[in-house]
Amino acid sequence: MFDEIKLTDNMRRFVILLLGIMAMITVNCQTQTERQKASIEREQSNANIDSAEREVLQPRVKGLAACACLMAQGDMERLEPAVRMALENGVTINELKEAFAQLYAYTGFPRSLNALGVLGKVLENKQANWPEGKPWKRPAEWDDAKKAYELGVKNQTQLSGKPFDYTFCPQDDYYLKSHLFGDIFAGDQLSASDREVVTFAALSGLEGVDPQLAAHKKGAVNMGNSQQLVEELCHWLCDEGYTLSTKWPKGERNPYGKYFIGQSYLADVGGGVMNVTFEPRCRNNWHIHHKQVQVLICVAGRGWYQEWGKEAQEMTPGTVIAIPAEVKHWHGAQKDSWFQHLTYHKDVQEGASNEWCEPVDDATYNALK
Repeated sequence: MFDEIKLTDNMRRFVILLLGIMAMITVNCQTQTERQKASIEREQSNANIDSAEREVLQPRVKGLAACACLMAQGDMERLEPAVRMALENGVTINELKEAFAQLYAYTGFPRSLNALGVLGKVLENKQANWPEGKPWKRPAEWDDAKKAYELGVKNQTQLSGKPFDYTFCPQDDYYLKSHLFGDIFAGDQLSASDREVVTFAALSGLEGVDPQLAAHKKGAVNMGNSQQLVEELCHWLCDEGYTLSTKWPKGERNPYGKYFIGQSYLADVGGGVMNVTFEPRCRNNWHIHHKQVQVLICVAGRGWYQEWGKEAQEMTPGTVIAIPAEVKHWHGAQKDSWFQHLTYHKDVQEGASNEWCEPVDDATYNALK
């Protein structure tokens, strides 16, 4: 893939490295068959839980989670079909308004307003079966600062599992109690359990918020969701490509970005092996490896590999592809999923090089299903 990436270690080191890679794939990833088996096992497990818990796994809650996650990432392109999906699956228009409004406290006003803009655009072609929901009414706490603060203390204590005072910064402590858990939580469009589903789903789509994500996953349980179902929903977000769950380093922005459509990242994992991470829809140009074989190992997400003149091949965790020298090809993420693969070169001959060709046009890419 890249001129600089060559495996020059002796055979023994290579074998050890490859075994290590495959072992980590086994631990951190699942093949398609394994994922299907896990999905079946989860469905069987769901049959043994009560109806209140099963509700979290219903399409309505998945719709809320998907919209929250994409809104947090600022991915308005994928949010639009997700909003339609949510409305088709029973999420009300007013519930989505409430969810996007609440999330301004976690993701900022710009993304909140952009998400509401997407909802408005979708509603220009409103379908008859999309529920409006119960009418919005102004919470009484908005007109009584003391009541809002008291409600906030109550909600924060329940969510945290104990009283919480952020004495290091009294300003934030007040904002959390009075505004977030008081004013915002006073609205009646979403239940307390739904609000925490929306929150941890949004945080799942962000980087650098691991402590907050962990806290709100616990908070989701404290607000009425089961631990099993919180984890199930997190797995679903990853399986569907809304988030990227991986132990492999994402790395820095790819210095070869001019040969890619979309954003990719590159990390050196040692031994001549690189880890490439593709955002949804990202793909590299058609290219050819001269006098060397490239090996791709999918470790997370879903992607595509295609050789010139042939049908595209789906890549899922555990897929390994050895690309012969002199074969024109490309690889990248699927439209609705992150994608991560390891790559290295073998059978490298003297004078080996890489030739970048034309981009993969939208017509070719968008036709893949």
